[in-house]
Amino acid sequence: MNTTRMMTLALAVTAALTLGTAGVAQAEPTVPQHAVVVCDSASFYANYDSASGPVGLKRILFRGDKVGHTRGAHPVYNGWAATFDFGPNDWGFVRQECLGGFGSW
Repeated sequence: MNTTRMMTLALAVTAALTLGTAGVAQAEPTVPQHAVVVCDSASFYANYDSASGPVGLKRILFRGDKVGHTRGAHPVYNGWAATFDFGPNDWGFVRQECLGGFGSW
C-alpha cells in the first residue's frame, strides 16, 4: 500500500473513531411548570394520534388537580397539551384550555 493511501485510510479511521466516541448531543429535559386544572373536569388521555385525536383515556382530572405543562416546550397537538399529572406522576394529554394557574403552587 502506498503512503498516500495509508495516510488517507488512517485519517478516515481516526475521524470515524473521534465521531463515534463523541456521542450524540441530547437536549436537557424540561421540567413541567406547575399548573392546575381550571375546568370542572378534564379527560386525561395516554397519547395523542394525529389521525384520530386523543387515545387511551386514563382518568378524569378535576378542578384544582395539580399538573404540569411548560408552555413553548411541551407539545400541544390540536389543542391537546402534553401534561404531567403530579398525583400518580405520569404523562398524558389534556385540553390546553383546561390548564391554568401556572406557577401558583
